[in-house]
Amino acid sequence: MRKFILSVVAFFSCFSAGAAVITDTVLSEHSPDQKMIFETRISRQTQWQYRVVYQGETMIDWSPLGFIYVDGISIPYGETSFSKAERKTVNRRFPWLFGENDSIHDDFRQMVFSCRLADGNRLFMELRVYNNELAFRYHFPKALADKIQKLVAEQTGFVLTKPYTAYQYNTETVITPTPVASMQKASDIPLVLASPNRYIAINEAANENYTKATVAKMPNENALAIRFGRDTVSVSGEFYTPWRTITIAATAAELAGHSDLLYRLNPPPDTKIDYSWIKPGKLIRDMTLTTKGALECIDFASEMNFQYVMFDAGWYGKGYAAEFDKESDPHRVVAAIDMPAVIAHGKEKGIGLILYVNYVGLRKHNLDTLFGLYKNWGVKGLKFGFVNGLAQSGINWLVKAVAKAQQYGFIIDVHDNYKPTGISRTLPAWLTQEGVRGNENNPDAFHNTTLPFTRFLSGPADYTFCYRSQNDSFNHAILDKKLQVSKAHQLALTVIFYSPLQSMLWYGKPSYYQVSDEIDFFKEVPTTWDRTLHISGEIGRFATVARKKNNSWFIGSASAIAHSETIRLDFLDKGKTYTATSYEDDGKEGIVKKNRMVKRGDLLEIKADAKGGEVVIIK
Repeated sequence: MRKFILSVVAFFSCFSAGAAVITDTVLSEHSPDQKMIFETRISRQTQWQYRVVYQGETMIDWSPLGFIYVDGISIPYGETSFSKAERKTVNRRFPWLFGENDSIHDDFRQMVFSCRLADGNRLFMELRVYNNELAFRYHFPKALADKIQKLVAEQTGFVLTKPYTAYQYNTETVITPTPVASMQKASDIPLVLASPNRYIAINEAANENYTKATVAKMPNENALAIRFGRDTVSVSGEFYTPWRTITIAATAAELAGHSDLLYRLNPPPDTKIDYSWIKPGKLIRDMTLTTKGALECIDFASEMNFQYVMFDAGWYGKGYAAEFDKESDPHRVVAAIDMPAVIAHGKEKGIGLILYVNYVGLRKHNLDTLFGLYKNWGVKGLKFGFVNGLAQSGINWLVKAVAKAQQYGFIIDVHDNYKPTGISRTLPAWLTQEGVRGNENNPDAFHNTTLPFTRFLSGPADYTFCYRSQNDSFNHAILDKKLQVSKAHQLALTVIFYSPLQSMLWYGKPSYYQVSDEIDFFKEVPTTWDRTLHISGEIGRFATVARKKNNSWFIGSASAIAHSETIRLDFLDKGKTYTATSYEDDGKEGIVKKNRMVKRGDLLEIKADAKGGEVVIIK
């Protein structure tokens, strides 16, 4: 009788777990601190599912995994079983080239297993569970990829256990807080979900050969799923998908501190290559597209401790108005620019030249020929414009083109709709990209104080900073229509927004900025950092960040609301006295500078009006 009862229990246990060979198997892995747990199973309907438990609370309930390929067939298909999981623990530290910190601590537990499908093929999953984070990706062996050839949809879902507000957007749009239950449109990732005491970020890493993924609401009012944007995904050979990542934090500031996750999930750079030639820094673009204007920009950049001058759209071929003309040849410089004279003067002053080239011109011409020409000219960097970051073919082309540009010794800035997935770890010359609603689009203070906790979780963004000057006609014609925040707010953003290559004074000319002591801050602020502390912040309300470079600290605080806080300077070195120079709004659309002596443990008060801010340099 006892054996009979056990047999019946075993039978119903298998039945309830699903029609699979190992139906009662649930695989699980936990974080190093054991606070985050990932579990996966095959359900009754032969559906592959997972859930996430954090600090004893189910954050994401049983949610779908897998894909759909031709004729609506799901993967996995048929009777499915898990293979024995292979596990290991990784605890390492490696340099963050041109990063927010000088190194990264990478500490996780890994589990690799497969779903054995009805025909004997296997679909693998690689999982990494960190403290507060996890990441997984799918691996198609060649036999399975050759059979499937095309993925119509990805079924990865996120069944939430409580109501959340989603901060949704699409490439360069405004960010809109929306209850998940009310979402009507798909959102770009990273997608941040907020509740009173929890933040969840859904993101992706290492997208080298996949379509752009978005997140949309499932029929369940409190569930989300990965959706393809514009195309299907072709698979061939041994194929890896991007990593799907989940980060959980108690505060917005804590969430922002996980911005290195995507970097950790990409392969390291080739250690046989010398990357010492890569030079991060600040740039000013020549607005005139003339030799005279470029020479003035070079002199100004030298005075301001900038590293680059850029010729933006219009320097080549048929000029700015014909930017998308296929016959506008990026080999030919417009008549108004003496390129050899500009590059020679830049070399004399230690200022490099960056050239913008549109996607149309890049795709039409042989890259080796084009990059070889620019190398012979003495160009130091390239800005790719209007690339296709929305489809598999465009992303695949872009990654290969950036890799080739790095081989020719160019730093790279990619603009428009492309959003990073951490590939700059593998390709260190890929310093920045846009994929953000930047300053030229006139964002308000809400937008600015949302970005540190949303888009910047994916990595650097070229925000193209604007700034008012003493030229009234310039301010009225451009900046009064473009800027909705104070000067100190903008100064603070250069500290808060991370990008190894920063575009400064975007709409300005050197003549506009000759008499202002306040722009001395632009001389001082670095673009890469040795250490970063996300002091405080609330999405859409304020953000305060402290960053260290060499022996100096830079503190930036930007607000959408009236905000004040007191920072204890416990991060300063013991036994040293520092000078703290603050740049504050003076209430008259100007800046007031103040100096005081500080030491470790002192209290520093930060205060800003709505749409205002403050920056402090501590030396």
